Amino acid sequence: MPDPTPLLKLLDDLLGENGCRWDKKQTPASLCDHLLGETYELIDAIRSGQLSEIQEEMGDVFFLLFFIATLLHQEQAPDLDSIWQQCVEKMMRRHPHVFGPETVHSQQELHQKWEAVKKQEKIDSNKQAKPVNIFDSIPSILPPLLKAYALNSKAAKAGFTWDNNAHQEQALHQEWQEWQKARKGTDFAAKQEEFGDLLFSLVEQGRRHGVKANGALQQANLKFCRRFRDMCALAEKQGLDWEALDLEAKDRLWDEVKKEEG
Repeated sequence: MPDPTPLLKLLDDLLGENGCRWDKKQTPASLCDHLLGETYELIDAIRSGQLSEIQEEMGDVFFLLFFIATLLHQEQAPDLDSIWQQCVEKMMRRHPHVFGPETVHSQQELHQKWEAVKKQEKIDSNKQAKPVNIFDSIPSILPPLLKAYALNSKAAKAGFTWDNNAHQEQALHQEWQEWQKARKGTDFAAKQEEFGDLLFSLVEQGRRHGVKANGALQQANLKFCRRFRDMCALAEKQGLDWEALDLEAKDRLWDEVKKEEG
């Protein structure tokens, strides 16, 4: 395991008497947006497969995490050693089949035990034996597609889902019909509601087949951007004025690019 001491020393210097006046103005809350942005950059790097970019972006994320931990420690919060120990203890509790006598025979059973442990942790931390909402652990700031997946996943683990894929497909078809009806009307609120329901059901359809909607849509976004870029390059190569082309001509270029991709 790498030694974090050099990074902690760097932060001490930045936040010290002769440090950076801008860094010293930061708070854990002010660094949240930076952490979110750097996390997305790390995700992009991982999906690109560029190891040098992954290394750089991971370093940026680690820097911000240690920065926040340092600031919290100044506010009498637990230090890094305590944070790491707490994390280790939590993960050991949630893997009783590895660190305890329990056994699991399926991924579904593993998820059920994981959720049961998390629920008990919430009860213990509240010091009250009261029901815990299964969605409490889902961050409110989570992007909608990720949140829709998490909601469907949590509901399924709680036994609140369709019995089989065929029934879910029927529900998806019903949502499609309701959207078709709403989109022909003039009630924008109804259109938005039904389109949202359709998206939510599509996310669940993907989840049931092992596909995460957020990642799938990101791949589709990247593919569209790549094909559009290649299409414009192809038009230039053929001596065509992109702005002057009609839609039919642009579609032909698009089809050529798709064909070249195989």
